[in-house]
Amino acid sequence: MAYGAIIESKLDKGRGPVATVLVQKGTLKVGDCFVAGVHSGKVRAIIDDHGRRRQEAGPSTPVEVLGFSGVPPAGETLMVVENERKANQIAARRQETQRAEGLAAKGHIRLETLHASIAQGSVKELNIIVKADFQGSIEAVAKAIEDLQKSAGGVRINILHGAVGGITETDISLAAASEAIVIGFNVRPAEKARAMAEEEGVDVRLYSVIYNAIDDIRHALEGMLEPEYREVVTGRADVREIFNITKVGVIAGCMVTSGKITRAAQARLIRDSVVVHTGKLGSLRRFKDDVKEVGNGYECGIGLEKYNDLKAGDVIETFVTEKVERKIT
Repeated sequence: MAYGAIIESKLDKGRGPVATVLVQKGTLKVGDCFVAGVHSGKVRAIIDDHGRRRQEAGPSTPVEVLGFSGVPPAGETLMVVENERKANQIAARRQETQRAEGLAAKGHIRLETLHASIAQGSVKELNIIVKADFQGSIEAVAKAIEDLQKSAGGVRINILHGAVGGITETDISLAAASEAIVIGFNVRPAEKARAMAEEEGVDVRLYSVIYNAIDDIRHALEGMLEPEYREVVTGRADVREIFNITKVGVIAGCMVTSGKITRAAQARLIRDSVVVHTGKLGSLRRFKDDVKEVGNGYECGIGLEKYNDLKAGDVIETFVTEKVERKIT
């Protein structure tokens, strides 16, 4: 099977990604499946140096190749493989490796590694993005951080952005670009923002008490972080309809949109990305049956213990709390 070197590449408006390939071994044919770095594809067309279409190209022949999934860098090797599935698998593995290396190179600041980074001299500033349910919470954080500067060990602490509302993709993008930590008070990240934070390696911290956050920052600066009790979200359900049932109370007709809703987990009610209630599930039903859990994609009825102010459009999120030992690298 053929392989060759990519001499140059470009994105052509009419033809998509195009690469000039010098075939080094074998014969490259129209219809061949290939991989080139993190990109894969199937040869749609081969064009020689006179602009003529060809069905194949042998060794030492420079040709333009169409059919790439993206624009490969010059110097990359194009390698023909048995089939399209194998090409996609190889490209996906390479993309995952590249992403992991990229995250390692980024080395986003995390509270667990803050003290070590300060000791190495690699951190001179700690950037923070604050999202909260009230403007007063943001002002309280700013005042507390101002007082914390005295014990910051020469590290400047900056609040880059503070706003009322849930954590959005824009907040994560800003944090990734500015090496910032995102802190939220009584707010939650949207699903896309949560996934983006994991992908970018951004540290998102969620609190219900302001001074717990300040203590965490202080302890991180001093290298004395206590064990962390981390919330793990087990499921999310969208409230579609509300039912008032005699002697039972308000029941939310829901669709589980991710994970699974478990009867034993804690629950929080989220309205417009702001937490309005945290407590226990009072009931979990599928049709008329009481159940222990309901999986993704299924409908169910959910009642919250001692709480009836539910509305269509709300989100019910279940979570468990796990103890995680914090390690200083």
